[in-house]
Amino acid sequence: MASPKIKKDIVHCFAEELVKNVIEEIDHDVFGLLVDESADISDKEQMTVVFQFVDKSGVVKERFMSITHVNETSSASLKSAIDSLFAKYGLSIKKLRGQGYDGASNMKGEFNGLRSLISKESTSAYYVHCFAHQLQLLL
Repeated sequence: MASPKIKKDIVHCFAEELVKNVIEEIDHDVFGLLVDESADISDKEQMTVVFQFVDKSGVVKERFMSITHVNETSSASLKSAIDSLFAKYGLSIKKLRGQGYDGASNMKGEFNGLRSLISKESTSAYYVHCFAHQLQLLL
């Protein structure tokens, strides 16, 4: 049997290859960004990132990109984590055309939220309140 470390390394390698495939699918074209944050079972803050894009065949795709540990869930901390992810994979924030988050002020805040921090760099990245979160608020 393989050790837990080897298993983690193998899973990490698979994850890196899958993310590279998604980046190739996007092919430096425009895309949308969905972000959510929460604490895991050990109370460590995590940020989930999903990209939405249209492939070369005109099919709308939604791809999970990462779960990233963040020190805090302030808009500045989340923006820094997104910037790091974009830099790691050679993505330009100027290609961002949409952003979707929950209704928390650190996310949707018009002046200091993640929405506004991203919109300052990419004026074409329109914000949409996540419909799944809106539905959850109704139930």
